[in-house]
Amino acid sequence: MKTRFAPSPTGYIHIGNVRSAIYPYLIAKQQSGTFILRIEDTDQARYVEGATELIEDTLKWLGLDWDEGPIVGGPSAPYFQSERKQIYHQWGKKLIELGRAYADPTPSDTIQEYRDKCNSEKIPYLYRNFRPENPPEWHEGIPLRFKSDPKARQWHDEVMGDMTAGPEVQDDIILIKADGLPTYNFAHIVDDAEMGVDYVCRGVEYLSSTPNYLALYEALSLPVPKLISLPHILGPTGGKKLGKRDGAKSVDAYRKDGILPEAMLNYLACLGWNDGTEKEIYNKAELIQDFSVNRIQNSGARFDETKLLWNNGQWIRKLVDENGIDDFYPRTLDFWPISADSYDDTYKKRVLAIIYDRLKTLSDLKDMTTYFFEKPDIHLSMITSNKFLKKYSEEELSDMLQTAIQKLEQTEWTADNLQTALNELLEQTSKKPAELFSIIRIALSYAPFSPALPLTLEVLGKNLSIARIHNTVTAIENA
Repeated sequence: MKTRFAPSPTGYIHIGNVRSAIYPYLIAKQQSGTFILRIEDTDQARYVEGATELIEDTLKWLGLDWDEGPIVGGPSAPYFQSERKQIYHQWGKKLIELGRAYADPTPSDTIQEYRDKCNSEKIPYLYRNFRPENPPEWHEGIPLRFKSDPKARQWHDEVMGDMTAGPEVQDDIILIKADGLPTYNFAHIVDDAEMGVDYVCRGVEYLSSTPNYLALYEALSLPVPKLISLPHILGPTGGKKLGKRDGAKSVDAYRKDGILPEAMLNYLACLGWNDGTEKEIYNKAELIQDFSVNRIQNSGARFDETKLLWNNGQWIRKLVDENGIDDFYPRTLDFWPISADSYDDTYKKRVLAIIYDRLKTLSDLKDMTTYFFEKPDIHLSMITSNKFLKKYSEEELSDMLQTAIQKLEQTEWTADNLQTALNELLEQTSKKPAELFSIIRIALSYAPFSPALPLTLEVLGKNLSIARIHNTVTAIENA
């Protein structure tokens, strides 16, 4: 059993592209089949340098390793359509011999006149109504068109169900362009047949073209593979297809923002599919085991970046909890603040160990950990505007911090001892945790968030912690 992913290297690989790779991958692996990567690079005008390498790198990052295709090779090589031109020509000539294709030398401006005529007469434009009467012998340099046989068509789509279409949607489509390269409409049918593809997954936007594809399968006496039309991924409001104007980013951009491959794979697989349970976190093995085509929804799925971030946070915690900080730490190397460069891995792992459960993405490390590596700027407004502290005078705030310093100076510096000391401070000062702990936390970090106070104190160390609290006392007294 074979499936394929056949992207075009015409730009960055986006969310919709990747989901169209995930589903055929899961289908193939579930049935111990073959997953093929094929690069559809016949649109030379839109080709983007480096796009193929980005596709390959993104699939590898997600763990979607292909069994046949670029780099790994295979029995159906080559896997770049631009290198398969002679194969398409052979199939084109077969259609000519069958009387189902013809050379079309009609100039483009004449074709436009046909369109304009139909528009003015308010009738559908169908090129088959303007076929040249005596087409020349076909050769490269002249487009090759399919000679359609319009009739009612019926087919089954694994997601959309039983479908029908009338003859009015079938036309003489171009098979091979003047440059000798095939159109998508022809090339994918030839390649899928040559490569033995059993399942074809693609976006629902190709559904309207399926009657023309069925006509080609019929003309070439080819079996029709199972067709899987994937509904659109919708923008945040759910009203239309996700696009750049909705803030849609490339998968590579999410990767650089600190999204984990496990989370991206998990989220996109479940974007339009579920196994009928409330389960939301799946590893790749679980997806392979539980995936089923009949659970793909037939309506659009709304892309929710907040849900992706939640999923990513879950995966950060899952991976650390299951495999430990040492195993997870290498993933974070590109995300620390610059000031962390002068600190060793051991210290950064200690910071990571107390912060990881609050991360949504790895890029959060920079903002959440800077005060562990550099002296924070003192902003007394963070204290005086704090809802728990604003009722206190400067003298009272200074007294609280000085009392804390005296206690901490006498404390053995472990998280457990620090927690005990802080609890004793609450009794000594008759303050609430939200008051006493808040002012100490702010004095240490001047950040909107920090981990549990005993852990923050322990990692910062005794001398640095007490020095920072002293600095805030001085700032209050000099305000």
